Amino acid sequence: MPNQREGATDDSPADLPCLEKLDSPTGSPPTASLSSLMELENCVSNLSLAHEIVVNRDFCFKPRNPSTDSLEGRVTEIVHRAFWDSLQEQLNSDPPNYSHAVLLLQEVKTMLQSLLLPAHVRLRSRLDEVLDMDLIRQEVDHGALDLHRLAEFVINTMASLCAPVRDPEVRALRDLKEPVELLREIFRVLGLMKTDMVNFTIQSLRPHLMQQAIQYERAKFQQILDKQPDSLDNTTAWLQAAASEVVSACEAQSDSPGPDSHGPLSPTAVLNRAYIRLLHWDPQDQKYPETILMDRARLDALGQRLQILVLEASVLLLTNAQCGRVVFSLQGFVGKLRQSITALLEGSHTREADLKGALLGIGEIVLQQMSDALATQGGAALPQESQDLLKGQISELWKQNNPVCVLIGERVQGFLQDMLRGGPAKRSPELPAPLGLLSAELVELGTAFGRIVHFNQTVFGPFYAPILRKLLFQPGGAEAGEDSR
Repeated sequence: MPNQREGATDDSPADLPCLEKLDSPTGSPPTASLSSLMELENCVSNLSLAHEIVVNRDFCFKPRNPSTDSLEGRVTEIVHRAFWDSLQEQLNSDPPNYSHAVLLLQEVKTMLQSLLLPAHVRLRSRLDEVLDMDLIRQEVDHGALDLHRLAEFVINTMASLCAPVRDPEVRALRDLKEPVELLREIFRVLGLMKTDMVNFTIQSLRPHLMQQAIQYERAKFQQILDKQPDSLDNTTAWLQAAASEVVSACEAQSDSPGPDSHGPLSPTAVLNRAYIRLLHWDPQDQKYPETILMDRARLDALGQRLQILVLEASVLLLTNAQCGRVVFSLQGFVGKLRQSITALLEGSHTREADLKGALLGIGEIVLQQMSDALATQGGAALPQESQDLLKGQISELWKQNNPVCVLIGERVQGFLQDMLRGGPAKRSPELPAPLGLLSAELVELGTAFGRIVHFNQTVFGPFYAPILRKLLFQPGGAEAGEDSR
């Protein structure tokens, strides 16, 4: 199954805990044997696969079909064409050469056997009887091999084993008469059936794996830690940064700033702050916490969605301030405006230039829709000075320290922290009114985020505890920097 993982869905994460030091000297001798490294890699692969099955309910394997435009796709096509052309030449020779055909029949038999369940006793016996390779070789020696008879039996067996979704493809095999084309299609459909069987097995195992997932992942990660003791360095730095942020926030809220003014820090508060930081992680920073690597793709996607929601709420806040509550409360105005904003912001978060262009377009759309709404109410058009101000304010939202985005971001961060603490999920008195329009999206995002956080904290809590104990309960822990690690 780890080998077949390459064909998994695109949203499955590719990050795994690093197996070697990137800054180690290139000429240094190996520190571990090849067998131990392979054992560690298998451990990481199994851990990643089990985690993906448990966390991603839509996880499944798909047949690997490289693009025809890629080098891999072109090479694959050339090799396959050469193989089947060679088989065609052998079967067309006089007398026919069945050496490769017999090998293919052996592979077909093996693939069919892999699809059988323990209850298929009679079918297994029938398969061994019809596809008796010793008998088939004797028929080849005497020129009595009947490929079409064997193919008909194979197709009938496939029809009895395949999932209903494969019935049309199996029926199509009966219309093929040319031996090479028939064998090629039999292999293709059998490959699909094997994928179906793997996905069925995953669905069957998921409820049982869910019950054992926490202990399994914890034990597997402990194996990795035993073989690579520095596998928590990035996690320690991540928690260290979060603890420093919590200390700074406590001192900022205190009337008498100082290291002793905030009292003992809560490990839960530090962990929640650390998890929130993952939603704003720099994609170029490779020092991602080892304990979160398997969820990085999911967290990055949530972070991108959060960025879009913050920008959308910022635009709505600025628009509300300029056009007034009367226009903003018109039926359908906010919904139409949100659709336009979302469409223009989609995909613009990856590049600064794209975001600037999207915000300029949003400014034009907002002014146009606002003018149309004012016209329907018989109101006066917005003064040109106010239009220029609003358009300029929207175009400045791309800046990192934009005060509107900072305000909205702080409110959203508090909203997510409330959800992590189990507080009110659908209301918050600190949320500005436009942000309340996005409450459904924020609750959905917070729920998905909370699910990842809860599972991660449950699995890796025993690994976080000693780190947090050193950071929070030793003298100068949160400020000690390198010594606290």
